[in-house]
Amino acid sequence: MTTAKPEVSKGRKFTAIWIIPITAVVIGAWMVAWTYLTEGPEIRITFDTARGLTEGKTVVKFRDVEMGQVQQVLLSEDMQSVTAVIKMRREAEPLLRDDTQFWIVTAQIGGGAITGLETILSGAYIQIEPGIESGKKRDFVALEKPPPTPIDAPGIRLTLESERSSSVSTGDPILYHGFKVGRVESMTFDPEKKQFKHVIFIDAPYDSLVNSATRFWDVSGISLSAGAEGFQVSTGSIESILLGGVTFGVAPGLQPGEAVEANTSFRLYPTFKDILESPYQYRGYYVVAFKQSVKGLLPKSPVEYRGIQIGEVERIMLKELVEKGLRDNSEPQGLPIPVLIYLEPARFALPDAQASLDLMLETFMISVENGMRATLGQGNLLTGAQVVELDYFEDAPAAKIEEFEGYPTLPTIVTGLSGLEHKISSLLDKANDMPIGEIISSLNLAVAELTATLKAVRGIAESENLNKLPAELEGTLAALRSLLESEDTRAIPGEVLASIEALQAILEDEGIREIPGELKSTLSAAKFQLQGESPEAYQLNKTLKEVETTARALREFLDTLEKKPESLIRGKSETGQ
Repeated sequence: MTTAKPEVSKGRKFTAIWIIPITAVVIGAWMVAWTYLTEGPEIRITFDTARGLTEGKTVVKFRDVEMGQVQQVLLSEDMQSVTAVIKMRREAEPLLRDDTQFWIVTAQIGGGAITGLETILSGAYIQIEPGIESGKKRDFVALEKPPPTPIDAPGIRLTLESERSSSVSTGDPILYHGFKVGRVESMTFDPEKKQFKHVIFIDAPYDSLVNSATRFWDVSGISLSAGAEGFQVSTGSIESILLGGVTFGVAPGLQPGEAVEANTSFRLYPTFKDILESPYQYRGYYVVAFKQSVKGLLPKSPVEYRGIQIGEVERIMLKELVEKGLRDNSEPQGLPIPVLIYLEPARFALPDAQASLDLMLETFMISVENGMRATLGQGNLLTGAQVVELDYFEDAPAAKIEEFEGYPTLPTIVTGLSGLEHKISSLLDKANDMPIGEIISSLNLAVAELTATLKAVRGIAESENLNKLPAELEGTLAALRSLLESEDTRAIPGEVLASIEALQAILEDEGIREIPGELKSTLSAAKFQLQGESPEAYQLNKTLKEVETTARALREFLDTLEKKPESLIRGKSETGQ
């Protein structure tokens, strides 16, 4: 039996069947590479609700170009929001920055415009607004409403603060002389400060119109006022009448302001009239404490420096006074009454800025050391209104600026009618402390001794020896007359004048009637001559003349005051009438 051997073929080893799997592998690798090279990142956006979101349909657009599509819509674990998983295109990756914003665009009808009409047919879509910050972010929180201003828009963003709610709302225009230059971006309420805050944006180049002296006020609706000239109606633009708005400008009398930085806060005034009543923004608060009655001192009472108003009274700090009185009982006459005042540096022709407040405080520290004090003055005698006055006093006791309840304090003194009452009261207190009884007893004793002395003198004058005196005086007076007629009368000692006066007093006594009249006239002439020539007599005559002049001026003042008592208030008129 013959065994057959298999024949081995040495033909081609590669057959056509291998083309199919190899082609599939190549196509798969190409698709993987293409997908890797072209596929964009996956992001997650959190929304309040899923309204307008559809898986596999809702797209993300930037400048009307599709940049991604919603893949999934998931409910959050706390069920308070939804998260959309979005597959973005590769070219959209540079748009995903830390401050990139997303929001849903739908058809909306607002007071200013109608937007999103194209979504009625195509459906809602997600709008992307690229940020300006660096970084790559994949998780975002969507905005409830579209931002009124793009992030990269040129201009300045500011904050307006007000104590009451106004008709100004998000989207309202910012006007300058009736021309729209910006918009209100948002409005919030701070419950701690009890203030409404409006974030506004002013487009470039109009942002250069804003400086530290700029004031903002509400021009919403129509303003109607009545006065002596009739009714006055003021309105803004048609848009501000229907929707509301804010305008700005520089109030009359304000110094030119400085440039401001972004996010600077300004006060939003209700009307332009309110700006005219209180045009200054920066105020420095101080405390002045008075040890006298503050009757007639009310909030809004002026604070003056030598008649120029530089601020107003904010309030009388009664609450702080009571609290301090409960803690401190060291003063038996009671604690002084603290009054909170504010001073505005712009009234000193300084810029209305924070730097002016610091400069004012430094100036007051030096001024107080030089004698500046606060006092109470009469603002109106008829109504009894009082004002706070600041001035310098040479005899003011040493003092310095201290602190009370977080406010710097200015030292005070008592002047005016209250000061006079205080001095009279002090004088009466001192008079009450004097030993009146002892003084009267001493006076009675002195009067008794003087009476005894006069009786003794009268006895001497009526004695017989004194009657012989006239004959002896004849020769003395003759010699004295010749001496007075000489030129050297200035050499006569002062004792001679005193002797002549004493002699004249004796001769004029009622008990010496027989003395000749010639002697008396001679003595009078001698006394007059000596008094007119001696330096002491000259000085005495000069003093008497000054006293006479002062008495005459006082008499004229009293006559004027009796005829015109109102001159004490108004002063002397220029016409002299």
